[in-house]
Amino acid sequence: MKTIAIIPARGGSKRIPDKNIQMLGGLPLLAHSILYAQQNSAIIDEVYVSTDNEEIKKTALQFGAKVIDRPAAISGDLEPTVSALRHALEAIESNDVENVILLQATNPLRPKNLIAETFEAYQKGNFDSLFTVTRNHQKFGKITDRKFIPFNYAIGQRSQDLEPLFFENGLVYITKSSLIRNDIIISENAFPFEVNHIFAQVDIDTPEDLDYAAYLFQKQL
Repeated sequence: MKTIAIIPARGGSKRIPDKNIQMLGGLPLLAHSILYAQQNSAIIDEVYVSTDNEEIKKTALQFGAKVIDRPAAISGDLEPTVSALRHALEAIESNDVENVILLQATNPLRPKNLIAETFEAYQKGNFDSLFTVTRNHQKFGKITDRKFIPFNYAIGQRSQDLEPLFFENGLVYITKSSLIRNDIIISENAFPFEVNHIFAQVDIDTPEDLDYAAYLFQKQL
């Protein structure tokens, strides 16, 4: 049974035009996730890019990924990622894909051993899905009637005494293909794999995010 990586990378981004092929450290953004998957070939049997865009398709093929042509009907801003994953599995037409590793092009920087560590935890725990999370160290609240109401702390409380809360960082998702065929990426029993690394703070959505990623990329060289 196979484990494949799928990288959704549609065109039509608004805040950063052609976001998925913008350059980061001398490589298109998309290429970072392709190369990362290829570096984990002991686990990942095949690498696919799902896209509706010809330039993204050319880039994916240039860096050695296989391409799934995604229909426009499931390439809009509001379409959930699982639609692209399910379509990719249907397009592959293979019954021997057991696990799908979702790598988001907008999370181009990942700790070197993250795939190996998450996949080992996924298999050892016999989980049906796994996703990476990072602990939050900020004090959150909401504003109601022009008043700030703390959410996860009491006024005056030290940051180090906050109750542990975590956010979904988007670095890695691993899911049984059977779940994806039922429109599920993270199941109710999914294992939250904690990653406390600066790369967990990188998610490309704005030009400032891209600048920050470029700074961190340069720093790690």
